[in-house]
Formats: sequence, structure tokens, C-alpha cells
Amino acid sequence: MNRLFDGFVSSIKDITGCEFGVADESGVILSCSDAKTFEGAEAAIDAFLDSEDLWRVENGVRYYKVVEKEKPEYVIFMSGDGEIGEKFLEIAAISVHNIKLYYEEKYDKNSFIKQIILDNILPGDISIRAKELHIAARALRVAFIIRLEKNQEIYSHEIVQNLFPDRLKDFVVVIDDENTALIKELKGTEDTKEINQIAKTIIDTLNTESMIKAKIGVGTPTESISEIGRSFKEAQTALLVGGIFENDKSVINYNSLGLGRLIYQLPETLCKLFLDEVFAKGAYESLDNETILTIQKFFENNLNVSETSRLLYVHRNTLVYRLDKIQKITGLDLRNFDDAIIFKVSMLVKKYLDKGERVL
Repeated sequence: MNRLFDGFVSSIKDITGCEFGVADESGVILSCSDAKTFEGAEAAIDAFLDSEDLWRVENGVRYYKVVEKEKPEYVIFMSGDGEIGEKFLEIAAISVHNIKLYYEEKYDKNSFIKQIILDNILPGDISIRAKELHIAARALRVAFIIRLEKNQEIYSHEIVQNLFPDRLKDFVVVIDDENTALIKELKGTEDTKEINQIAKTIIDTLNTESMIKAKIGVGTPTESISEIGRSFKEAQTALLVGGIFENDKSVINYNSLGLGRLIYQLPETLCKLFLDEVFAKGAYESLDNETILTIQKFFENNLNVSETSRLLYVHRNTLVYRLDKIQKITGLDLRNFDDAIIFKVSMLVKKYLDKGERVL
């Protein structure tokens, strides 16, 4: 980046005829046109940074802070204290900020990864840019999306970055206020246990360190950097589908979505037609919460009447009575495997339709 500033400083000197320089937010001079003119300037810059001033003139040198989000990111300075110098510094401040943005876009690894996962870079340019940034084009990576609950003021990316500090292999990208992406390099195998353990570590750390509640969507591993966008989109789909069918889970893996993923891809009109064919009008809606809970527990216990009645703390005959009642209302006998499958799929379809329009 200093090379970019060297060219910029030289141009300002040629245009204005004044000596010019740029320092960073810690007071270190990154580039200047004449070291002798600015001898002792670092001490003046340190004092200037500690002050509330935006401008300062000292020993014939005018200093100006380049501020972003109320924090100084650079100090630019020029010999001479006239009004013309002041105007040039104001214009130069804009250029310095643009140089920073250009550098981040061109050379920052996280910005490059963000361009890939958001489809803001041409596929043919990915391998070229990866080589320029010294990022391995072939490595086993997987995308995680960490989604915070709404209205939480704490950002998760700093905590995630501290968990995975190797910035040559792991990339933490802020998507928006609620979503942070982690592109994590794996040890060399598509180990589901390793992937799930990474997600669990993130959830546990967010919860214990900052009391942050979050959900994590996990894509499938990919061996090429050009394919991490696919893994990212799978993680997005995992969060969307999981939010409908597995809302109680904090970690949702794209490979574990099962029937939910299939149903999510169906048109709503087809789903409504399916329910109309399975149930008479109002039949499903007439099932009360106790009955729905009974059905869920019956499915969870593999249609085992004895085990389900034990877990529900009801007599076996009471459960049989409830199942008979369900059959009378819906026409489906859940003790029959085929009927149970139809009812299970119907419950998932109903969840999908009740969720309303999809979140894109």
C-alpha cells in the first residue's frame, strides 16, 4: 500500500510545489516527499492524534485528519500554512480515503472472498486474484453462516475471528448486521464430526462470552476456491429451510435437511393441492395441541405405542383412543406405515405453508 501512497505524494508535490506526506492512525509516516522538511513531524502527529482537533498548524506544517466513522484513519500534512494548502488538504483527504478503499478491494483477502460468495466477481478472474493474494486455489473448505437473533447490538465477527485467527486459511466476512460468514479450511477430509464441532464451538463461545443467541447454517465442503460460493448458498438454504422445519436447532447442516429441502423447492400451489387431497376441509385444523403433541411423540418413537404412552405418561389404552380419534377425524391410521408417512409429510407441508412467503 505504501507504493500507492508514494505515487500519490509525489503527484501532490508536483501539483502544489509543497512538501506533502501521509501518516497512519498510529502516527507512523507511511510516505512523505521530503524527510528533512518533516523532521520531528511524528511527535507532532502523535500529539495531534491525541487531540480533538481536525486541523492543526505547527512549525509551518499544516496537519489534517482523514476521519472515517468518527475515528482518524490517516493524517495528511503539507508544508505551508496558507489557505490554498488548506483546500488542497481537503481534496487530498478524499483521495487518501479512495486509495484505502481501492487497496482493500484489490488486495484484502476477506474482500476477495466476499466478492466470490456474493457473486460480485467473474468466475474467470477468481483463480487469477487468488494467485495474486497467495490464497490456495485448491483446498478443502466449507462455508458457515452465523446468524444472530434480531436486535442484538454485539457483532459476532470479532469473536469468530478470534476463534479462527489464521487469516491465510480461514476467512471471516461480515455480510450484514445479523449475518457473518466463516469460510473454514478443513484438515483434509470431509469429516462431518469436525464440521459439526466447529459449529458447536462457535455457538458455545458466542453464548458463554457474550450471551449471544445465534443459529449456524452449514454448507457442503468444496475443494476449489471458485466453488465456495456454492457452499455459502447451501448454508443460506440451510438457515432458511431449518427456520421452517427445524426451528429448535442452533446448527443446521445442508446435508441433513431431508424432506424439508424437497418440500421447500415445491410450488405453494402444489403443496396446497396435496393437503386438500389428504385431508377433508378443516380436518387438520380441528386437531388440538395435545393431539399434535401425541402425533409428534408417536413419530419420534417409531410408531411404538408402548414407548410413546410411557413418555407421555398416559395409559396405553388412552393413547390407542387418541390414535383412533385421529383416524376418525383425518381418515389416516398412524399405526399403518403408509398412512404415517402421508401424515408426516403433510405436517411438514403445513409448516411450510404456515410460514408464509419465503425469505430470500
